[in-house]
Amino acid sequence: MIWSDPSILEVISNPTEEAYEVKIDCPELTFVGVKEQPDFAILHITYYPIDKVMELRSLKRYIFDFRNRVISYERLINVVYEDLIKVYEPKRLRLVMECNPRGGISSVLTIDSDWAVRGGKEEFKDWL
Repeated sequence: MIWSDPSILEVISNPTEEAYEVKIDCPELTFVGVKEQPDFAILHITYYPIDKVMELRSLKRYIFDFRNRVISYERLINVVYEDLIKVYEPKRLRLVMECNPRGGISSVLTIDSDWAVRGGKEEFKDWL
């Protein structure tokens, strides 16, 4: 099954070789949950670019592309993570997805490329 269209994502060349952190908030992540009800989340993206920087308009189009897709929270964060890693090849990528409450329960999901289980070196200790 096709979950996303990463070809939507455009790349900007990084204007510097100096290290820096980019933080992006996507407060309107909407999708259809597995019970075919609309779901809403805020996606927080933190990344350390190497050669490529995210073009924000294309990121917005990519995020909006999930609006009519039936997908679970857990699958969604993994799909977005895999696409962003593949397209932008950052030194580090951290995603935090805050899902709106449903039935009195809310969820927060996190993925960090620095984690050893994700192939990282665990060199950044800010998540401990």
